[in-house]
Amino acid sequence: MTSSPGALMRAEIEEQPAALQRLLDARGDIAAIAEEVRRRDIRFVLLAARGSSDHAALYAKYLIETVLGLPCGLASMSSITAYRTGQSYAGVLWVAVSQSGGSPDLREATRVARDSGALTLAVTNDPRSPLAAETELHLDIRAGVERSVAATKTYTNELLALWLFVDALAGRDGSAVAGVPDAVARAVRDSDVEEVVSRYRFAERLVTVGRGFSYPTAREGALKLMETCHLAASAFSGADLLHGPVAHVDGATPVMVIGPGGAGSQLLRPVVDALVERGADVTLVRGSADDLPGYAVQVPDVPEELTPLVQIVPLQLIALELALSKGLDPDRPSGLSKVTKTL
Repeated sequence: MTSSPGALMRAEIEEQPAALQRLLDARGDIAAIAEEVRRRDIRFVLLAARGSSDHAALYAKYLIETVLGLPCGLASMSSITAYRTGQSYAGVLWVAVSQSGGSPDLREATRVARDSGALTLAVTNDPRSPLAAETELHLDIRAGVERSVAATKTYTNELLALWLFVDALAGRDGSAVAGVPDAVARAVRDSDVEEVVSRYRFAERLVTVGRGFSYPTAREGALKLMETCHLAASAFSGADLLHGPVAHVDGATPVMVIGPGGAGSQLLRPVVDALVERGADVTLVRGSADDLPGYAVQVPDVPEELTPLVQIVPLQLIALELALSKGLDPDRPSGLSKVTKTL
């Protein structure tokens, strides 16, 4: 039987708290992986991913640099798969992040990294995937089968899996995450997105902005809007926006600013001031403790490094409801399939 438009995406947005709890219940497995990594001489981390998983990898980059103090980069897979460059990966932890584990370029780049000396870790939703078979270590995100084309619960479970891994690698006790499933449940239940959907229904372009831990959320939010709403959405770091792109923002441009609290929100304050000065239609996504000024979709407060798990929820809901308001079915976005295979 055919489901109503958006039913799959809605169900999987609502399943996120339970999916996150399943992963928390398996944190012992993640601690064992971290212990194995700790025994190796790791001096650098490379993250490889595509699509939504690339935004989860960007989040992990911030975590690895700020929590572990290790240099970390995002891998250019085409350097390996297209340009065939030979590199030594001795002392490198290569982390491949993929919901399906099915992309050929990710699998090939990971195989080359492993054969060139890297310790390889796959973070996927399928322990039997081709990518998992290529790596020495595998972290199962335990999100369950995802039927929606637009990733929701697999994205947030990737975020939590990467946080738990870094937390364990740092020797911390994981206590900071205890309230996150409940915070996500409240964000799903209480995020008031009706006004935003009404204001943005006829927009042709939109800008999302973040800084620090909220930058991956800005990028993932823009992707969700492009996937489901056929909207030209551009994501910027607040710093990069002020280096030129702010010139194309005017009173007809909706801008969503994701405030992570703490240092990230302080860095965003001059960005918000500049946007208001240009007359932009600004919506903030922030916690109650965040004092960035302006109209806000408020989410529950959690520690700054965990805000991406909560703040993506209203953006998922906006993408869902905005698509439906345009007469589109977010479960069947034009030209997309659940597994994208790139070379």
